[in-house]
Amino acid sequence: MSNERILIIEDDPQIQEMLKYAFAQEGWKLYPALTGEAGLKLLKDKGADCIILDIMLPGLDGFTVLKKIREDEENKTTPLIMCTARGEDADIVSGLELGADDYVVKPYSPRVLAARVRAALRRKENLKAASLKTAEEKTFLKQGSLSIDLERHIVLLDDAPLDLYATEFAILFHFMSNPDIVFSRQKLITAIRGDDYPVTDRSIDVQIMGLRKKLGKSGELIETVRGVGYRWKGT
Repeated sequence: MSNERILIIEDDPQIQEMLKYAFAQEGWKLYPALTGEAGLKLLKDKGADCIILDIMLPGLDGFTVLKKIREDEENKTTPLIMCTARGEDADIVSGLELGADDYVVKPYSPRVLAARVRAALRRKENLKAASLKTAEEKTFLKQGSLSIDLERHIVLLDDAPLDLYATEFAILFHFMSNPDIVFSRQKLITAIRGDDYPVTDRSIDVQIMGLRKKLGKSGELIETVRGVGYRWKGT
């Protein structure tokens, strides 16, 4: 049994009860909130190891709540799964670009959602372990005007810091650590989130698109290999 804190920001009491029942065997500490405002207060007071967030909420909508969560340094890397009835591509892209780690469309299976939460928590632990391991190895990479410092979690472009989400940072570090190697989308997912993480290829494409945009001209170093995936063009 574990004691991870799961914050559930969902305005439907029936769904709250369904998740409470489904998660009962996991040993997680559940913090339910029916509004975005209440969720942000719980996050500030109690903290969270994973956040489940609905989009259509009374008061602050889910996208606004997500932006506020990611603006907080303490929660920039907290795993966050959006759960909503709005499954249009535009909504999914917006959620991922704002920093969501995963996106689940209603109706969904509570067991599947529990599996995604477990995978998100494993990824969080794997990132900690990877950071400890890499601390003894190479933690600073530079190519042209772009540099990345793993220990300080900083990316500089022309000596100016870039504001990257945790997934974007992990993808960039993985690319720069392995130049000229072609990675399929699934291999990228496995490299940055661990085995069997239930994320679609679409989410990786969105993260790559956002990363390219933030890198400006250096974004051209991420090359699309048609029918395969992506690679970082080394010098």
